[in-house]
Amino acid sequence: MTTQTTAVIDLIIARIDAGTLLPGHPIDEKEMMAECGVSRTPVREALIRLEVDGLVARNARKGAVIFQPSVAEFLTILEVHANLEAFAAGLAAQRITDALASELRDVVAGCTAHAAAHGHSDPAGYYQLNLRFHEVIVRAAHNDILADMVKTNARKLMAYYRMRYRNPGAAAASAEDHAAIASHILAHRASEAQAAMSAHFNYDRQTVMDLIASVG
Repeated sequence: MTTQTTAVIDLIIARIDAGTLLPGHPIDEKEMMAECGVSRTPVREALIRLEVDGLVARNARKGAVIFQPSVAEFLTILEVHANLEAFAAGLAAQRITDALASELRDVVAGCTAHAAAHGHSDPAGYYQLNLRFHEVIVRAAHNDILADMVKTNARKLMAYYRMRYRNPGAAAASAEDHAAIASHILAHRASEAQAAMSAHFNYDRQTVMDLIASVG
């Protein structure tokens, strides 16, 4: 993969992470060419690579678009992602360092405080804390391959997770889950940490339908 192709991939991923490219949104090839200072070939190569990763889909009318799952696809991806995150939590319980344990305590306290102070009035602020919580746990697992898999899967659902915290009680419930998961990790209870993380991603079908509708 060329440096130019990598630059285009990095730009598209950065926009997915920032929430400026949402599911179903078309990718403007000319804009990518201009911003990255590349020809059409690296852009096309980047889109093929992102399609292989499941982050981009081909649309007969719009061309390349950011992947937008159906309800069934969302639930399938969520099932995989829940297991990846749960595995990470189990490994973290076995491998977490003192420095990362301190980070985990801090972010859990931040989640709890933010939910208590803001409720659902600042979903973007809580979402950033949520990202940090999961990122600390993945780092504590000390498995780079697992970390890459978690990131790729999370990006397929990221836009929907953002919307979840607009709902009353969602941030408070999430913060409560985070505290329970962290308590198991910090106590080195691997199986309990894994089960708690799996339950944390147990969205029912109606919730998934509401999340998809909120983005679409």
